[in-house]
Amino acid sequence: MSYVDGFLLAIPKANIETYKKMAQQANEVWMSHGALAYVEALADDVPYSETTSFPRAVQAKDDETVVFAWILYPSREVRDEVNKKVMADPRLQGEEWRDVFDGKRMIYGGFETFIES
Repeated sequence: MSYVDGFLLAIPKANIETYKKMAQQANEVWMSHGALAYVEALADDVPYSETTSFPRAVQAKDDETVVFAWILYPSREVRDEVNKKVMADPRLQGEEWRDVFDGKRMIYGGFETFIES
């Protein structure tokens, strides 16, 4: 079974185009180092619920939207190797992306798949 890294974050609506450029660059880096798939999606139908919701989870403000993303790998071992290479890749070392979103409100983690079709 595959392994998935999942991400949920809030970005200012004013930064969407900048974030898309950043995501395209990240896509190229992850895929070049062995990821099987790289997906980034902007919120479209994600209501702010009274109890739990995607926007509430990342404390999205009125001028922000939610990004839901994931990266697919053949295994956790491959993911660990890919991420080592990605973190050392000079294409992601610049400061230009620092203020695109608040990384302290990003939720992320690795997941073992148990159903794939």
